[in-house]
Amino acid sequence: MKLLSIQQCLQSLFQLTPCLLMLASAQAQDYPSKPLKFIVPFASGSGSDQAARTYAQTISQMYKVPVIVEPKPGGNGFIAVQNVAKALPDGYTVLYTTNTTHAANEHLYKNLPYDPVKDFSPVALVSIGHMSLVVNVNSKYKSVEDLVAEAKKRPGELNFGSGSSSSRVASEMFKQLAKIDVKSIPYKSNPMSITDLMGGQIDFMFTDAATGVPQIQANKLRALAVSGPKRLHSIANVPSMEEAGIKGYDMSYWNAVYLPAGAPALIVNKLNEMFLKASTSSAVQNYLNFTSGEAALSTPEGLAQFQASESARWGKVIRQAGIEPE
Repeated sequence: MKLLSIQQCLQSLFQLTPCLLMLASAQAQDYPSKPLKFIVPFASGSGSDQAARTYAQTISQMYKVPVIVEPKPGGNGFIAVQNVAKALPDGYTVLYTTNTTHAANEHLYKNLPYDPVKDFSPVALVSIGHMSLVVNVNSKYKSVEDLVAEAKKRPGELNFGSGSSSSRVASEMFKQLAKIDVKSIPYKSNPMSITDLMGGQIDFMFTDAATGVPQIQANKLRALAVSGPKRLHSIANVPSMEEAGIKGYDMSYWNAVYLPAGAPALIVNKLNEMFLKASTSSAVQNYLNFTSGEAALSTPEGLAQFQASESARWGKVIRQAGIEPE
């Protein structure tokens, strides 16, 4: 066997590199040329799942390629996130996720089985939304003041459900600022928590607008307040937490798109372009209007910077809420 010298190996590598770059460029230009798969960390019917399906249908129509949405709930988002992290970084396995997996979890769990920065290639921030504090429509609580008064009357007896980090931390912040003692009941996803709320198994919860607003408008849930600094236009009669007497309260959530680490920049940029284009469609705009969401479009670099700042923000909120990492 003839052995090559180091110099010959380097020369061969330099000759090969332009070919690899040309191949990668050709693949990016052809992308997407086969079905895309959007992995969502929460259950079917959740806000993230609904948003992912809206984008999937729009992108499929725009780029004439099938787009499959695959919810993988459970494990605090770990199952879906690890599934994507281990996938080929070819642009065809996409993580459609939220601040739960990429800003909050690292502060909620001591042994995170993935790295929210090193294991992923940021693609685009797509939207920001706010939650609603809701109770059963037949509940005796007609206002935040009613709920706080009852919680103070019966410390440790009332409970709240949560199917995401956003939902849980929103309730923990409420607990801290209102100075009440209530118990946390965890769920795999918010739709499951809402089912038990409507069935009377839990007392209250914070839910994303996509899953909460339809139930509020159908008179199946009663909204006591919204989590942002201003009212949501889809339920404009519902006050903000600040208006309801919980001073300093402000909690939002966001949706973003990632690929596995090592995804070629050309593919990342093309997928970013696809999401930005889809965001201008009537279907996406109608969805955001219905859920009172706000388009928050970014470059891949912009998402990386936003994620870093959000990780710091969520870490601070979680510490202030007195939540100990599990």
